[in-house]
Amino acid sequence: MTLESVLDSSADSPAEALRGLCGGRVHLPGDPAYDAVRVPWNVAVDQRPAAVAIPHDAAEVAEVVRAAAAAGLRVAPQSTGHNAAPLAEQGLRDVVLVRLSELTGVTIDEEARTARVLGGTLWCDVVAAAAEHGLAAMHGSSPDVAVAGYALGGGLSWYARRHGLATNSLVAVELVAADGSLVRATAEDEPELFWALRGGGGNFGVVTALELRLLPIADVCAGMLLWDRERAPEVVPAWTAWTRDLPESVTSSMRVMSFPPMPELPPFLSGRRLVVVDGALLEDDGRAAELLAPLRALAPEMDTFGRISAARLPEMHMDPPGPTPAVSGHAVLGDLDDDAVAALLAEVGPGTASSLLFAELRHLGGALGRPAPDGGALDHLPGSYALFCVAVAPTPEAATAGIIDADRVVSALGRWSLASRVLNFTEEPVDASSGYDADAWARLCAIRDGVDPDGLFRANHPLT
Repeated sequence: MTLESVLDSSADSPAEALRGLCGGRVHLPGDPAYDAVRVPWNVAVDQRPAAVAIPHDAAEVAEVVRAAAAAGLRVAPQSTGHNAAPLAEQGLRDVVLVRLSELTGVTIDEEARTARVLGGTLWCDVVAAAAEHGLAAMHGSSPDVAVAGYALGGGLSWYARRHGLATNSLVAVELVAADGSLVRATAEDEPELFWALRGGGGNFGVVTALELRLLPIADVCAGMLLWDRERAPEVVPAWTAWTRDLPESVTSSMRVMSFPPMPELPPFLSGRRLVVVDGALLEDDGRAAELLAPLRALAPEMDTFGRISAARLPEMHMDPPGPTPAVSGHAVLGDLDDDAVAALLAEVGPGTASSLLFAELRHLGGALGRPAPDGGALDHLPGSYALFCVAVAPTPEAATAGIIDADRVVSALGRWSLASRVLNFTEEPVDASSGYDADAWARLCAIRDGVDPDGLFRANHPLT
């Protein structure tokens, strides 16, 4: 069925105009597959779009975009839906959700040290393909996060303090624009759009492919240190003190964690309350051992730091391996003194009761804090730490409790919080201008108005 015949057909609702596109992979409310295909990775989010389209190539994406625009509908691209809540809470009754989960693939150019990935590709596939050539990608902590959403929104990798935000490793972005045309944006072609895409999220079109620089890293010193949470009053201040003088070669995080007693978890996690420090050191083994010595002096009950293949790095953080219901809270923090550490421990330290799976601090600074040469809309991050609190939310009651507890931690550290946010960590509707400096925000909005004047595209953090 052609696009023209679809648009000429009678329709009971605007979304009916899309039936037959994508080889029949357009699903409307009431269709047998609709409830399955509308569910994002964060299964606590109930997104109910006017239709869900599942394209297999850029031409099918373009047909959907043109048909949606002709029907008076909007378009929201989504790869996995890790950060789906802000999009769903905007309301999706007039939105076609373009799920890119079947538009995947990776091509490595070993000589150029680049990867070309299709729009729905997961980081685990890119990391594995790059590692075959002794190269590494600037992935995050979750192997099943899609490249597009992560990279367009910034991207905090385990190489970030040395190499900056992952978004500035992009060398080309291909997308379907509001008029249905396929556009390739680079520093030479469509430079303003290319600038906006590097950090501006999904506000400019449906991304069908990205090309990104890879790093000449075959292996890395990485791992985790683990203590019982009763040791938190020693470990948390020691980690924050340790981070103050680290070289940019070290990127790490600290989490206070609480695991439910589940038989599928390994014994060292099941039913445990823990403090975990993990990270990667771009150093030789001798220098890495010197840098880790202050933390190892605290006698962790588990120490997995050692030389590993770059391909194994995405496993290190122990993020959930599949779709999970979750709620969260986030803030960007400045330098943390003893009072800040005490405020955190008062919420999640020994003897406290919390529904949170973890409260995490990710160390920022280094190259993250400096504007990247020829960078995009988000070329650096202010602050010293990113706070991220997550609770598993299998029921509405658990979600409510998790939000309350996450907000309590965020509020407790309010004195040390900055006005800015990392939007990739922000899983509720906010003023998206908080993710950018004032000049970048104004430029982003102007570019968006130029390429999508009618507001066809709906992003999880819209430029409004």
